[in-house]
Amino acid sequence: MATFPGNPSMAQRIARVLPTLTRSQRRMADYVLARPLQAATMPIDELAATLGVSVATANRFARALEFDGYPQFRAALVLGFEATLAPVEKLRSQLEHPATAADVFAAALAEVQRNIEATRQALDGHSCEQAVDLILKAKRIYIAGFGSSSWLGGLLQRCLDLYCRNVQLLASMEGSSYGARILSGAQPSDLLIAIAYPRYINDTVLLARRARDAGVPVLALTDRVTSPLAPLATVSLYAHADSQYFANSETSVLALIEALCSAVAHRAKGSLKAATELAEAVLPWLHGDHGGRLRVSPEAAAPLPRKRPSVAKSSKAGQ
Repeated sequence: MATFPGNPSMAQRIARVLPTLTRSQRRMADYVLARPLQAATMPIDELAATLGVSVATANRFARALEFDGYPQFRAALVLGFEATLAPVEKLRSQLEHPATAADVFAAALAEVQRNIEATRQALDGHSCEQAVDLILKAKRIYIAGFGSSSWLGGLLQRCLDLYCRNVQLLASMEGSSYGARILSGAQPSDLLIAIAYPRYINDTVLLARRARDAGVPVLALTDRVTSPLAPLATVSLYAHADSQYFANSETSVLALIEALCSAVAHRAKGSLKAATELAEAVLPWLHGDHGGRLRVSPEAAAPLPRKRPSVAKSSKAGQ
């Protein structure tokens, strides 16, 4: 197969051969340029049917772009959207194999178990100690996580609130601009905890970069050393988050967050007092009959009077 110098993009390939394309092939070229993501997800027969052309035409179009065939053309198209399309391709692969609901349950739970074990095995003790130190020494803690990471950030905030004086979640209805506005006042004595997993949200990376540039320490919760957060972080904690049905398996991330908060609770001063005060504070909202919730009248609290023995029993006793 001939190749263009410099590994040209798909748009460059199409532009170079456009004058030689047939009308049907130009229709395909227009579709690929306008909807590259959709084209990358389609098998050859689906793309041909969508555009009203033959499968043979789709193959000739791929060869006109100097690919060996449609599979090579589609593989090149996917490369531009590799991170975005990875969950789609994994799901497609799973759906090609029949499975019962019970099979899927078992496979998903086994995958969660593998992720958590891989996360545990990959823990770096020094990084764990550094992460706890950063959290407990910080004057203020900001948590940045958008998309699916926003609710994980909320759970992290909920846990850290017990032991840290000022924890703020930067995800809000206002969007990432709220995070940028709040973070603009951060100092080197503060801490940004940034959460991002594939597909990485650019807003989180941007806020982490701004924090780093302002001298604010960054604790990254992410998936691997190639994550865009890793080079921006003072300390990184990694969670394996593979999933056959979704972009990520967030259970392992949640497990990492719970482990981090457990380590903070173990090290924090007054953690027992904080836990006791929390238990007392939530008691009125808990279901069940708890001491302090029930108001018992003096009559109900008084001991019941003893029953007098019956006449029949007294007579038998006197016999």
